[in-house]
Amino acid sequence: MTRTALTRTPHRADVPSGLRLAVTLLTIVPAGRRHGDDDPRAAAGPAMVWAPLVGLLVGGAAAGVMALSDLVGHPPPLAAGLGVTAAAVLTRGLHLDGLADTADGLGTRRPAAEALVVMRAGDVGPFGVVTLVLVLLVQVAAATETGPLGLLAAVTVGRVAMTVACRRGVPPARTDGLGALVASSVPPVVAAVIALAAVVAAVALGPVGPFAVLGGLVAGELVTRRCVRRLGGVTGDVLGAVCEVAVATALVIFAAI
Repeated sequence: MTRTALTRTPHRADVPSGLRLAVTLLTIVPAGRRHGDDDPRAAAGPAMVWAPLVGLLVGGAAAGVMALSDLVGHPPPLAAGLGVTAAAVLTRGLHLDGLADTADGLGTRRPAAEALVVMRAGDVGPFGVVTLVLVLLVQVAAATETGPLGLLAAVTVGRVAMTVACRRGVPPARTDGLGALVASSVPPVVAAVIALAAVVAAVALGPVGPFAVLGGLVAGELVTRRCVRRLGGVTGDVLGAVCEVAVATALVIFAAI
């Protein structure tokens, strides 16, 4: 095998490597690594491009749990709660943890560097607890009204919002960690195409679909911009917050219209 072939092999593996990284980062499934996956940064952009597909799979599983709960006769709030719980279990609660940590960081009056230390601490403070409880209550209450299909769509929107938040031009807040790995890794045109595709696809959900998807993406963008101003960029925790806020917003709009 020539030297040229040896150097090109990892590039041909970029897409599957990105998918494996997306599954590993965003779910409890250990996708593993393959020879040639030695540079996680090289797979970071493809991984975040694949994030909406991973969200679709997680959302489908959560919707399936909710539908099964409905089928056996559980009251709608319980079915919705089980669906939201399924999504949390399938993601190791990672995004919810990020939401709580981000709320603690944004809630403190300390400078950005110290706020990032607060976010990295293992405990959850009062801002995080209150935010986590309220967002979960909103998600369950709204999912009660939307049904399984709304939950599936909203969970997917949350991952689309993560992809958009990882577009080039949005800096990492730290030089290490998940945020540093995936921040600014998605070409803006690719992020825009994925977001537009999500809005267009939501037409299949009825007149409210595009508005719910767009609302979720706008909410995620607002969280991103707030964190860039306050913290200097995004972290893995911020991406989790972007995801969960987008999910909650999309569900609320689905339920309200």
